[in-house]
This record gives sequence, structure tokens and C-alpha cells, in this order.
Amino acid sequence: MKLSFQVESFSGSGILDVDITSLVVAGWAGRNRHAIEHHIEELFAIGVPRPSSVPLYYRVAENQLTQAGRIQAVGEQSSGEVETFVFQRNGELYVSVASDHTDRRLETYSVALSKQVCAKPVGVSAWRFADVAEHWDELVLRSFIQEGGERVLYQEGSLGTLRSPLDLIAGLTGGAETLPPGVGMMCGTVGAKSGIRAAPSFAMELFDPRRRRTLYHSYHVDVLPEVA
Repeated sequence: MKLSFQVESFSGSGILDVDITSLVVAGWAGRNRHAIEHHIEELFAIGVPRPSSVPLYYRVAENQLTQAGRIQAVGEQSSGEVETFVFQRNGELYVSVASDHTDRRLETYSVALSKQVCAKPVGVSAWRFADVAEHWDELVLRSFIQEGGERVLYQEGSLGTLRSPLDLIAGLTGGAETLPPGVGMMCGTVGAKSGIRAAPSFAMELFDPRRRRTLYHSYHVDVLPEVA
């Protein structure tokens, strides 16, 4: 899947085109057991079985990636999850923001299948990982949903609660310090406030409090009818 990012860097900005041929979703990526257990319990509350081990690396078809502002999903049981999205180009690692949009009903049967059936929205801007690596734990993930006609804060948490991308990359590759060419990886999420639930629109951001800048993306969900 060909993606295009506006790279915002202190060494210069510009458009970066990248061809993602392999998509990995790192699940259960909390840095400490308490954070992992919180996410396991909130998913268990909606019927999702506990994972066999943590973290887990789910493979998802790369053609599910999209930078569009609108996706389609069958039924009203899907919802987004804000995550960082990392990829490499010419040996350098970059970070953007993405949503692991998931079918929650199917998730109670198979987590892997529930991730495969939904599009994975990705932002259109990115940062050089090197520009944020030293203060990575200070970065904040947030998401917002539309609920009752209001914009509601749905998720918020620092990246210090999640495993670092380098740690996840090493676990995926067997010790390498960067992703292979063409691989994009979503790096885990933070807990939802008041429980996981569907919404007609989803906005997500990665905020850098030290540099006072934000990666932002939003999308609307068109619900397709469930027919038998």
C-alpha cells in the first residue's frame, strides 16, 4: 500500500512516499503488567478471551491501510483505537498516528480476524523518530469520539505506559534495531475511558508536550447493513 506523509522535522520538512507491503499490529503492548491487565480486562468485559502471551504480533493485510477520512464497516459493533504507527524509509525510522479499527463482535471469536476485517486509518503527517526518541515517554496519545452529539475524550495516556517501538521491533525481528523495508507496525494503545464502544466518528492525535506540536487525523465510519 502506497502511503504519503508530510514529514515535519527540525532538519527540514517535505513529502515522504513509502510503500508498505507488510502490516503488523502489536497487541498487548503495555510496558507494565498493570497497564496490560487493564486493557485485557476491558476487552474481557466485552467477551474477548485473554491473550496466550504478551506482546502478540498480529499480521493484517496491507491493503487495509488507508489515509482517507472515511471508512466503511459492516454493522455498528466496530470502534477505533489510537496507536503510534512506525515505518522506515532509507534506513531511518518515522512515526505517525493510526487507528487499529476493530470489529468488536468478531473480536469475541477471533482477535486476528476482527482486526483483518476493518480498515486501518493512518495519518498524513509524520515525524522522524530521532526527533522524539529522547523524550518518547512524554508523548501523549489521545482520541475523541462523537457521542450524543458531543465531542468526547475517549482515550488519553502517555507513551511511557507502553513498550517502546525499539523494544517491539526487537521482539518482532529477533533483535534488529529497525524495521525491515516495507514493514509498518502499530505499537499498542491506551485504555478507553468509560469502556470500549462504537461511535460514528473517531479523531486521534499524538501530542509532543516538549515541542508543543501534534500529529492529528480523523475519520468517519459509514455503517454497512448486516444481511444474511
